[in-house]
Amino acid sequence: MSKPKKKIFEVLDNETIDDCLDRIKKEGYIPVRRMEKPIFKEMINDGSLEYEPAGRQIVFEAKLDMN
Repeated sequence: MSKPKKKIFEVLDNETIDDCLDRIKKEGYIPVRRMEKPIFKEMINDGSLEYEPAGRQIVFEAKLDMN
């Protein structure tokens, strides 16, 4: 069974960006795109619903290294 040509890697809670990049390289991929998605939490203040930033999710799109 061959590896997929593209794969998505998410930076986990317990790792740094460099750790994730090392993991990508170990699996035989090369990062081609970095995406950041904001994470919000819902807060109720005076009966109105508000969204407050709670963090971010970092995701890398990687392609198979053909070398």
